[in-house]
Amino acid sequence: MPAPTDRAYATVTGNLASLLGISIASARRRVDQQAAREEIRDISGRVAIAERMIKQASGSSQAQTRLLDSLLTAETNEANYLDED
Repeated sequence: MPAPTDRAYATVTGNLASLLGISIASARRRVDQQAAREEIRDISGRVAIAERMIKQASGSSQAQTRLLDSLLTAETNEANYLDED
């Protein structure tokens, strides 16, 4: 039987999962893998890693949003173009 998870750890991994659009288990696995790379074993360190990953993901998602907005803007010469079916 797995040990019960810390409430703060469950919260930040849930936030990371919703931000990335993945399952909570996948977000937890990503945090655990990063913690293993950095040789961090305690829950407070894993919470810090998850918070850092949230900051990185939110920064990149804002950049992706701006890029998508710029790509969806119609060109001036194509603004009134209608396609026939």
